Amino acid sequence: MQGVLAAAYDCLRRDEAFAFATIIAMRDNAAAHAVPVGSKILVKADGSAIGDLGSPELNAAAATRLLHALNESRGGLWHCGVDGEAQRDDLTIYIDAFTRRPRMIIFGAVDFTRALVRVAKTLGYHVSVCDARGAFATAERFPEADDVIVDWPHRFLRGLTPRLGPSDAVCVLTHDEKFDIPALVEVLRTDAGYIGAMGSRRTNEKRRARLEAEGVGADQIDRLMAPIGIDIGARSPEETAIAICAEIIATRSATPVPSLRDSSGPIHRVAGHEDGDLTQCRVEDDDSSNAR
Repeated sequence: MQGVLAAAYDCLRRDEAFAFATIIAMRDNAAAHAVPVGSKILVKADGSAIGDLGSPELNAAAATRLLHALNESRGGLWHCGVDGEAQRDDLTIYIDAFTRRPRMIIFGAVDFTRALVRVAKTLGYHVSVCDARGAFATAERFPEADDVIVDWPHRFLRGLTPRLGPSDAVCVLTHDEKFDIPALVEVLRTDAGYIGAMGSRRTNEKRRARLEAEGVGADQIDRLMAPIGIDIGARSPEETAIAICAEIIATRSATPVPSLRDSSGPIHRVAGHEDGDLTQCRVEDDDSSNAR
């Protein structure tokens, strides 16, 4: 049991998902079972297991149940035979799942990043800010971030564990292709559920061409949400953060929304007439907005 508890502690420390099963009761006819009440088995998201419930068959059945519990993010009671047989109640086993917090990685220690960190934390994300420029990537500038990393984005991604999964999001706000392109080449190789990048439509056209030149396939490039965010006329860092997070939620739930990527024309709008009509104005590329 100590090995299972140590593995659980290690998973919690690393913010890795896991599930475990514990025998909490057994009928008299199961008294000869090889292990006592309280025995446990733990399974990680990659399928690796530690612990023993008394038989290889029961361990295998439990592992299947635990992986399902991880996918569903819920546990409960499981009644089965001593070898995991269904429609038996020789054993009562409690299953519990611990899913890690979704991660958001923000590349670029810019003004928009502070607002995005705040909104993402409200949504329950573990937020990491990464920038190769040590003068900008400081804990003092981003006190609400879980991690502030001074490193090149692509190098940080290569060493990241656990690997990014469908619940995770990556937002590239650096607006500088010497950071953007290597980071996007690397992150598009992962299973991250959301990948977005800041920049104007003109910047994104150049970005797509650069990614193609780096050998990234069209189907992978099409995963990129750029310009980043939904089309709500956001201008301030706070409004932009809301637009980005709304797009992340919509992507995760497969809900159609008016994404800037899928629209056309200028990104920013300004009121131009008393009757409420809007005139369009384009904000040229700069490092302070999605110019966007």
